[in-house]
Amino acid sequence: MSVTTTTHLNFRGDARAALEFYQSVFGGELVVVTYADAGSVAVESEAKHVMWGQVRAANGFQVMAYDVPGRMEFERGANSFFVSVRGETVDEIEALWGRLAGGATIVVPLGPAGWAAAYGMLRDRFGIVWVLDVSTSH
Repeated sequence: MSVTTTTHLNFRGDARAALEFYQSVFGGELVVVTYADAGSVAVESEAKHVMWGQVRAANGFQVMAYDVPGRMEFERGANSFFVSVRGETVDEIEALWGRLAGGATIVVPLGPAGWAAAYGMLRDRFGIVWVLDVSTSH
């Protein structure tokens, strides 16, 4: 069993530029999946926005980011990050989800997603947004 946490930064249209900047600072590999890449375009003007992105360096640095869709509330400085927890198995993530979900508001129910065997988002009883998923090949 192996669980990691990663800082997950939220932007409104600036995620790619931020990730490219962080890559220039810390090095590593940049991976970006747009809403168009994932077949999840709700508003055409947001098709090239980042649905999921990360910079991962050999020195251990890792940061994830995405562009909050226009249909969701976003204010720079408010809700500007998630705590992302990645596990290796669905069972592992389901167990953690079950414990975190007590008193939480479910934002996205835990279940299969096009990019992960399990994915879910919740706001815990303290107001912190957690994203839990199963590791992918990225």
